[in-house]
Amino acid sequence: MSKRRPSGDGMVRKREDGRWEGRIVVGHKENGEPIFRYVLAKTQKELLAKLHRDMDIYQDAQLTEDSRMTLGEYLDHWMEEYGSVTLRPNTLRSYEQYIRCYVKPYLGGKIVSRITRLDMQKLYRKLKKEGRVHDHPEYGYELSDTMVLRIHAMLHRCLKDAERDHIVPYNPTDGVKLPKSNYKPKQVLDREQMDAFLAAVDRNEIWRDFFYTELTTGLRRGEICGLMWKDFDEHAGTLKINRSVNVPQRGELEIGETKTAQGRRTIRLPPQHRPAIEGAEETRGQSVDLPRAALPGETGAAQRRLLLDEGTAERGGTTSHQVP
Repeated sequence: MSKRRPSGDGMVRKREDGRWEGRIVVGHKENGEPIFRYVLAKTQKELLAKLHRDMDIYQDAQLTEDSRMTLGEYLDHWMEEYGSVTLRPNTLRSYEQYIRCYVKPYLGGKIVSRITRLDMQKLYRKLKKEGRVHDHPEYGYELSDTMVLRIHAMLHRCLKDAERDHIVPYNPTDGVKLPKSNYKPKQVLDREQMDAFLAAVDRNEIWRDFFYTELTTGLRRGEICGLMWKDFDEHAGTLKINRSVNVPQRGELEIGETKTAQGRRTIRLPPQHRPAIEGAEETRGQSVDLPRAALPGETGAAQRRLLLDEGTAERGGTTSHQVP
């Protein structure tokens, strides 16, 4: 006499409409009840093939009840629980835009645990052809390759966490075919053009120090904006990178951590650049500011301070003034 299978281990039956139905256990609820994955097919042979395929996919998944959320619901949950505490402000705003404009309209209503690699591939293909929200005079509704790659990076990060939390059996963004970034050819300046460019930089009192600091140190612009005089050690010839500044389109400066975990570092300045930095200390008490777009009601372009002092950093912002 054959042994009876445990309750909930699986099932294959023929329905009244003539189709074959099967189910397998893919996880358990908090109360211990099984979570089933149902499969339909026209023939028993076709059904068994689908069940064996799903058994391989869900073998080690052990999904939770959250696996029944839609992709849109999961992404909202991820943004609230993870994104709001781990992402920088600009990245957080970008992710919100990607989810609202490019993901939810196409895949937001599908159960997150049932999204496949093919669904991701179709999404990227559709976004590439007609994903732009507003018609562009040159590109129409075609989304750029770079934007598709950014959306993929966001989804890959979110669904990687979903796989870790047993919400999806695997990350459906793994293995998809992605477009290659197409960059416009860069213009190479000849000697005459370069001399004219450097002469224009030297005449600009606001951007001159900023430009040469970026050129000689390789720092990100936000890192340069977060520099303080105390970060420079003239005896050791080093510069410490301890913070970064985000300049939103509206509102006060946001002073916080560096962009990456390895961002906090100490760099050694080449000897030929130290005299210039030491000489710059003569301007320690002066304001060196960055321009930003003028807000409604403002005359001219308002300015933001480039070199921070300790008081500015503690307040989390800086004052603005007009440049003559």
